Amino acid sequence: MTARSVGYARCSTTHQNTDAQVSALKAAGCAVVFQETISTRTVEKNRPQLQAALNALVEGDELVVAKLDRLGRDQRSVINRLHDLQDRGIYIRTLDNLVNTKAMGKFAPVLIGLLTGLAEVERSLIRERTLESVQHRRETGGKLGGRPKTNHAKERLVLRLRDEGCSYRSIREQTGLALSTIRRIISETE
Repeated sequence: MTARSVGYARCSTTHQNTDAQVSALKAAGCAVVFQETISTRTVEKNRPQLQAALNALVEGDELVVAKLDRLGRDQRSVINRLHDLQDRGIYIRTLDNLVNTKAMGKFAPVLIGLLTGLAEVERSLIRERTLESVQHRRETGGKLGGRPKTNHAKERLVLRLRDEGCSYRSIREQTGLALSTIRRIISETE
């Protein structure tokens, strides 16, 4: 069985289409092109055409995309995808010529390793900055997250309006608080 080039095209919104990507992928030699219009926020398992493209690939094949960001939600997921494909013996090529693991030969694992290492460093730095920020807020008495609770005056207003027989919606209109907040305030006093 000969190796093939499999294309994957994706755009995020219905205001866009994948026509240009599909044409470019076919011109680049892709025998099959999977395409979908789906947000990058959609979890990977709910992206059927991406899953179909990945399942169609066998060792020695090449996955071709317009740009690396077509493969994942963020840098980490793209790098993980590159690493997984590399482990499966599948080459990756982007039409913007940023990545071509087949042409890189023995240097492809070095590139994937470098990208993976950079992602790990980035995660470590983010974790470190988060911990420093939490520690600083603890030391200075700052808030540690979550939305601030409503003030006592608004809570008293909610309770007074409810005692007067106002509906939840009426209370919402008068106070500007969310219905869930109003329910919480009322339930805490019952």
